[in-house]
Amino acid sequence: MRWASSPLNSSGAEHMKVAFLGLGVMGYPMARHLKDKGHEVTVYNRTAAKAEKWVAENGGRAAATPKAAAEGQDIVFACVGNDDDLRSVTIGPDGAFAGMKKGAIFVDHTTASAEVARELYAKAREMGLGFVDAPVSGGQAGAENGVLTVMCGGDEADYARVEPVIASYARACRLLGPSGAGQLTKMVNQICIAGLVQALSEGIHFAKKAGLDVEAVISVISKGAAQSWQMENRWQTMNENKFDFGFAVDWMRKDLAICLAEARRNGAHLPVTALVDQFYSEVQRMGGNRWDTSSLIALLER
Repeated sequence: MRWASSPLNSSGAEHMKVAFLGLGVMGYPMARHLKDKGHEVTVYNRTAAKAEKWVAENGGRAAATPKAAAEGQDIVFACVGNDDDLRSVTIGPDGAFAGMKKGAIFVDHTTASAEVARELYAKAREMGLGFVDAPVSGGQAGAENGVLTVMCGGDEADYARVEPVIASYARACRLLGPSGAGQLTKMVNQICIAGLVQALSEGIHFAKKAGLDVEAVISVISKGAAQSWQMENRWQTMNENKFDFGFAVDWMRKDLAICLAEARRNGAHLPVTALVDQFYSEVQRMGGNRWDTSSLIALLER
């Protein structure tokens, strides 16, 4: 089967009633983009004060529970921390599933396991609901600027309904397969990033030790086969030992743990990913839990 792919333009999207659960560094601006595009937005956050702050800044309304937020909505979005957080906002008497109307769709932007995506998809189908796993790439800057990339798994009919709304904060989106495919694709994304950041760290470190002008080196090699988003966007801050510009090490280790667990299930061999995960554990021991992922270079320059 050929799964749907699209560059996004939300100008023709039907205005819908939506809820957004989880107003962290990603969810807060994503929900704002939904409101800016004319959708009627209800928000929920575990810390209620943040939801009230969001409403004060953007309008809409706040709800006290995921269930209350989900009641009467066409689509319920979520972006929370991990598998357990996702279960806590979806199932149970106060979970979103208990409040959603028949035919409504739950869109999960959490980076979580494929296993929990399939579990919640099955539960949603039993209740007459749709479920799309839709992890994102692009980081906080991508969320704030509305240019995220979204990787989706689920049913084609559900995806077709939610894609124009996802366009509120995304520049690209694709349905990659059945339930869980979005999460599996996000794992591929994180595996690739881990190796790229380590290689870039070693390259910059080597250039310094060799007495080269790092800026001049990058200006040349970034025009050739070594070019990457990480090189273009992170080489300068890495060279200056500044690590407050992106995705935190704690979050990356959570994501890599998901990748490695899935690899144990499917038989994939991820030796570099496993090694880089251990390097990140060393960064944590240095006190770099909240440094961004480019801080791998700090290990080489201790």
